[in-house]
This record gives sequence, structure tokens and C-alpha cells, in this order.
Amino acid sequence: MFKIRSLVTALALASSISVASAWETLPTKADAPADNPTTAAKVELGQMLYHDPRLSSTGTVSCSSCHNTMLGGEDNRSVAMGVNGQTGGRSAPTVWNAAFNKVQFWDGRAASLEDQAAGPVTNPIEMGMKNWDEVVARLQSIEGYKEPFEKAFGNDGISKETATKAIAAYERTLITPNSPYDRYVSGDKSALTAQQVRGMEKVAELGCTNCHSGPAFNGPGMFQKFPVIPNGYWEAQHHFGKDKGLAEVSKNQADEHLWKVPTLRNIALTAPYFHNGSVKTLDKAVTLMAKLQLGKDLSKEEVADIVAFLNGLTGEFPKQTMPTLPGTPDSTFNN
Repeated sequence: MFKIRSLVTALALASSISVASAWETLPTKADAPADNPTTAAKVELGQMLYHDPRLSSTGTVSCSSCHNTMLGGEDNRSVAMGVNGQTGGRSAPTVWNAAFNKVQFWDGRAASLEDQAAGPVTNPIEMGMKNWDEVVARLQSIEGYKEPFEKAFGNDGISKETATKAIAAYERTLITPNSPYDRYVSGDKSALTAQQVRGMEKVAELGCTNCHSGPAFNGPGMFQKFPVIPNGYWEAQHHFGKDKGLAEVSKNQADEHLWKVPTLRNIALTAPYFHNGSVKTLDKAVTLMAKLQLGKDLSKEEVADIVAFLNGLTGEFPKQTMPTLPGTPDSTFNN
């Protein structure tokens, strides 16, 4: 809990930053923490673990089940589905460009990709393993994992720490640069259409970039209340207020309905929208954000311009070659 409170103190109460005059391109590489420098061996191992369903109790759900790197980095479901068909209450956020999030999960409860990687594996609804000791024992029983762990971590062996570090190292390579927006900001004024430029200007004019700032359009790590402006009609339609956000973790009333500001990168590919996945289309999401966060009623033309601009934030996806996982001859972990 102390982690959450310190994050709120340092980040959630930060002043909004206007970046309308300082559009930034997306970096092509992400910084790694000092205790987990990125190496090719870690990335290779992390990709294997990320796609291995044997990290789940049923042997059927992997990280990629909800965060699909063949698509927009999530599952296009309203809420994520875990072991035995169980569903949670939140939509899976995209893994693409997650390296540029200051905190992870919708409620920001994880301070790093390493912390985030540890959570779903032992969540009873998501991947369902009893504890990390059980996960480590399973990995140790798979002969083909010994060499990749040794290449990546030397004598440190197979552990919760090395497994989560490898997954995080892989996730830091999931970056989508060179979108039409990036090319436009870099000087290619033909990269965006006239409509997209109007949308870009409208986004700045409305103040969307007060929260969705920076190269990943996800702010400096602050939390934001949603919805800011109560609206009984839309609440009845979408039940945004049912989930109390950060307060579900911190148990502090002051944190109710605070959410990590999500990235707008590749947003055209990540429907449905909002923390509960209750909005199916991007034009409606734009309309509701303007109404509930800014108190603005947008015209159809303004919404269309903004949607066009947001489509211009779809970047180039690095080619993913699916790993060959080490086998378990003559046995299975599927329950």
C-alpha cells in the first residue's frame, strides 16, 4: 500500500502539462533499469515466457492471450478472460509501448514492467497459479528452459526475479515508432492529411494534451479522475463509476476513480475503450471523453477530425517471430 500512496503523492497530484507547442516523437528504444539491462538473451527468453501458456494453472493462458502482439497488444474484449473462462472487470491494456508507462495496470499498482509481470501469473482469475514457488517449480521441470535461463542470467537460475526480468526485457522491445504523426512532427508535412492536422489542432485546443502528453501521449505518470463531470445518463449506460480505480487497491477514499492516464498510441486498434471496455467505437469514446472530462459537446465534424488524427498515431509494429517453446515429452501441465 505504501507504494501506491507514494505514487499518488509523486505523480497523481502533479500539475497538468500543456504540450500543444511541443509535440514529441516516440523513441525507438526504451530505457531499462540498472538492475535489468536489456540483452538479446533476456529478450529471447522473455518472449518464450510471454507466449508460454504453461505459466497458467490450466496450461491454456499466456501473457499473449490477453496482450496479443499479433494485433494491437490486447485482446479486443470488453474485459479480459483468464483460466477456465473466468473474466475480470477491466479491459486488458495494450502492451505496445508499455515501456513508456510510468506505472502499470489501469490502477497504477505496479511501478515497473518487472512488477507488472509478476501479478497476472498468480491472479486466480487471470492465470491462476497458486504462488510463484509453484511457477518456478514448473519451469525448473521443463528441461528446455535451463539453457535459456543460463544464457540470460548465468548462475542466478530460474526464479521469480529472473522470469519477470526476462518478460520485462522482452516487453521493452515492443515499441511502435514512425507513425504518420511521428513523420509529420519530424518534418514530413505530407504524412498527415488535412483532416488529421485539424484533429491534431483540436486535440491541443480542447486540452486533451494536458493529460495525454509526451511522446506516448500518456502523460508524465500522473493519475486522472474519470469521469470528472458526473453524468447520470452515461453512467447508466456504461457504469464507469462502479469500479473505484486506484481506491480498490489503496482503500483510500481520496483515490476513488483515479486512473493511470493510458497511451493514445495505436488507439485505433484497441477497441473497446475505457477501463471496463464498455464503449465499442473510437468516435463515441472521443465524444464521451470531451463530455465527461472537459464538459465539451463536440460536433460530428470535430469528432471525425479527432478520430482521423488518432488513426495517425498507429505506428510501425516490429515483426514478431513466434518462439518455439521447450517441450515436455510424454506429459502435460493441462489440468
